[in-house]
Amino acid sequence: MNPDGDTLGSMCAMYSMIYKRFKIKPDMNVVSNVPYNYKFLPNVDLAQRYYDKSLVYDLVITLDVAAIDRILDSKILFDKAKCTVNIDHHKTNPGFGDYQIIEPEASSCGEVLFNYFKANNWDIDKDSAVCLYTAIMTDTGNFKFENTTSNSLRAAADLVDAGANPNCIYKQCYETKTKNFVLFQNYCVNKAEFLNDNKIVYTTVYKKDLEKFSAGDDYTDGIAETLRAIESTEAAFVAKEVDTKLTKISMRSKTIDVAEICSKFGGGGHTFAAGCTIKLPVKDAVNKLLKEIKL
Repeated sequence: MNPDGDTLGSMCAMYSMIYKRFKIKPDMNVVSNVPYNYKFLPNVDLAQRYYDKSLVYDLVITLDVAAIDRILDSKILFDKAKCTVNIDHHKTNPGFGDYQIIEPEASSCGEVLFNYFKANNWDIDKDSAVCLYTAIMTDTGNFKFENTTSNSLRAAADLVDAGANPNCIYKQCYETKTKNFVLFQNYCVNKAEFLNDNKIVYTTVYKKDLEKFSAGDDYTDGIAETLRAIESTEAAFVAKEVDTKLTKISMRSKTIDVAEICSKFGGGGHTFAAGCTIKLPVKDAVNKLLKEIKL
């Protein structure tokens, strides 16, 4: 649900590599809409949501899925598959599936795939290079987040040599925004609440806010990072209304382990970037979450 650049880039890269090496066209299953700024990814237009629960696949691979409930009702396809593989980089991943390739030290699922392809001497074609570069670039915040390492930079360099164009990919991911997207994000930032001497900042998003700006689910992407960038802020989060009794949380921090906090609500992620879903209305979810933040 709510796939980002790492999820979609990894999926499309895996599609290209399987098709190139084995001449098999896999199904790419997404359970949420593909955000506008990632529609440039090679073959992403082939991705769709599969509703046929009678399908029994020989192999199902999850990519960048920290917890199995993130694939919603597609879990039935995972459970019925003859073989399942879990490829991820989140430290909170519990290790579901028949086989796991989980590298918590990797910057992204895209980097995990890059390592796998290189270890097995699979030549990375241009389409896969574009997808993997997108995955690594977006999950490292254009190579500025704490998860950026020499390994991720070396992988990026190899992907550029394989045909990825950093300038074009950056523009597609970060400079292709609709007017409503920018106005919506400004609206959310402007109504942010500051607590604890400005160390904690959060904003709330209700369905009526989304409707006001004709906003998609992906319009909240990046808001938590913007709030975290405030000099005094140590922890920031966005609380988005899913329905009257369900709230989606996206957390970012500079110093505290937000993955640990989110894990208390069944979520997870990275030390400084994580998320969860709380089965409460927005205001109650915010209050419950604030009690867990120790600053």
